[in-house]
Amino acid sequence: MIDLTTHWTGLAVLGIFVAAYVLVVCEEAIEMRKSKPVLVAAGLIWALVAVGYDIVGQTEAAHAQIEQIILEYGELFLFLMVAITYVNTLEERRVFDVLRARLVGLGLSYRSLFWLTGALAFPLSAVLDNLTTALVMGTVVVALGAGSRVFIAMGCVNIVVAANAGGAFSPFGDITTLMVWQAGKLHFTEFFDLFLPSLVNWLVPAVLMHFALPKTKPAPKQERAFLKPGAKGVMLLFAATIATAVSFKNFLHLPPAIGMMLGLGYLQLWAYYLTVASKKRDDSDMLLDSFKEIQRIEFDTLLFFFGIIFAVGGLGAMGYLALSSQLLYTDMGPTTANIVIGALSAIVDNIPLMFAVLKMDPTMSDGQWLLITLTCGVGGSILSIGSAAGVALMGQAKESYTFFSHLKWSWAIGAGYAASIGVHRLLNAALF
Repeated sequence: MIDLTTHWTGLAVLGIFVAAYVLVVCEEAIEMRKSKPVLVAAGLIWALVAVGYDIVGQTEAAHAQIEQIILEYGELFLFLMVAITYVNTLEERRVFDVLRARLVGLGLSYRSLFWLTGALAFPLSAVLDNLTTALVMGTVVVALGAGSRVFIAMGCVNIVVAANAGGAFSPFGDITTLMVWQAGKLHFTEFFDLFLPSLVNWLVPAVLMHFALPKTKPAPKQERAFLKPGAKGVMLLFAATIATAVSFKNFLHLPPAIGMMLGLGYLQLWAYYLTVASKKRDDSDMLLDSFKEIQRIEFDTLLFFFGIIFAVGGLGAMGYLALSSQLLYTDMGPTTANIVIGALSAIVDNIPLMFAVLKMDPTMSDGQWLLITLTCGVGGSILSIGSAAGVALMGQAKESYTFFSHLKWSWAIGAGYAASIGVHRLLNAALF
């Protein structure tokens, strides 16, 4: 491993990375999308990596490293592109509108709604993602909590914790779990060993918050929403696509992204069938243009992933990740290191943190890889800015759910974080 951490190129790379990440953190204040600074940073960093490696006569080594990162990002991009397209299509077929309408029409108390939205967010996040799940459940909380700002704030905190916890025990639930699975650190079924620790991570703060909730009922509301034709078919094909991706990985030993692309083919054929049927029946609601759903993908997020993964990869090429691995995993030990990294995800995005750990590639047992998967997945719940779910809900319910309304319950979320680690260490002791 080449160490250029004290070379001028290495120091320049570190400075560029820090400057770019400061701009990412200040995204809302400066009104610059987060993908822009990291895209520029990634390009400049790898230009400096090439210069540094050329100085020490290792040009081919730099080329080999960036090719490996391109492969890793390509797999992640294809997987996410298909998953997001399916989520967009479910939204277009009004699946989420129907779910919200049914929840709104139940006539439950604030406390019952608190538990129901959390209980739905937890498993939904394992299949969809924490951001989509939080937005769907958040619309229910905002729609019914108009008479109680306290309920909206606490309901949003609960949804953020539940959505992040639910994503931690599924390979599809979070970008970080997907990265761990695609890197081959854990088998598909091993992630489910985190089900109970993740559940505890949500239940502990939820129980602590329960008694502060209003005992009253919101004013009754009625919403009407109907599925578009073909919606159930899209749901079935999404399930089939996930099964295909798992099968490609587990049985054919191929990247799961290839299975996801086959699943995109399922959706394309279904869209063709619906389009032909819509013309025969003269039913415009039946028409489905799958390419439009691809166009609706939020590319700011995918380009941010590109920039941050390549920027962190550049830090690794310069030797900074090897240095960090020595400080964290050798000097502190893997358990402490994984807990600290998880807590850091409340401030720093968990994606670069997890990618950094994967590039460090410390020698760890399956129990430790599960631990970092858990802590990186749920640590962001401690602060509202620690996850995409929290940031999105602050925008959706900005008058009631704020950084400080979330911070009020950070102690309870921290208790859940500690309890989930304890449960994992106890239940999965044989894996350490």
